[in-house]
Amino acid sequence: MSVLPTISQMETLSDIFIPPIVPDRTKSVRLQFEFDDESNELSVDEFWDFCSQNDKMQIELTKKNEITLTFPKGFAFSQRSIEILLQLGSWEKTYRTGKVFNHLVGYVLPKGLIFSPSFSWIKKERFESLSKEQKENLIHLCPDFVLELRSASDSMKDSKTKMREYIENGVRLGWLIDPKNKQVYVYRPNSEAEILGNPKTVSGEDVLQNFELDLTEIW
Repeated sequence: MSVLPTISQMETLSDIFIPPIVPDRTKSVRLQFEFDDESNELSVDEFWDFCSQNDKMQIELTKKNEITLTFPKGFAFSQRSIEILLQLGSWEKTYRTGKVFNHLVGYVLPKGLIFSPSFSWIKKERFESLSKEQKENLIHLCPDFVLELRSASDSMKDSKTKMREYIENGVRLGWLIDPKNKQVYVYRPNSEAEILGNPKTVSGEDVLQNFELDLTEIW
């Protein structure tokens, strides 16, 4: 599904974007913008403006230069997200080796994608190298760690593709957590994803040192 407004039409969008009526089983809406020039690419500034006007939705920019709008996830997803954030936050407060973020942070990755992972972590030295202005907008760097929590409506195929793209852009460690099947996919550079079946914990290895996620609270 796509719509093709011009850049001038973008300026007339309402403060809260209301997508077309879609079937209940729809996972996400994809938008493609058509511009006067032939490049047909949305700039980072234009993307940021669009997100600012539609801040009640989770918005990302894919490799195909498509904007994806993700719908609310539901109660179970929210509870799992809170549990993960509490565990990551407690670890961060103890060791203070970096900064933990939720899906409200958008990353402009080296290969041009703009993603907002469920959770991410940036090493302290890298985060502190950013200026105050850079921290107020989209972050132009790749996080050291990402965690994507799959919801009931998320496509596993798309989730796996996204995880591989994180690694290709410089992520050092990635977890895709699939509560439905009680599986964790562990992604590392230069290797195939490792699949853990119904694990009780998963280790942060040498990236999130001294951190283990207690998955008994997630399943």
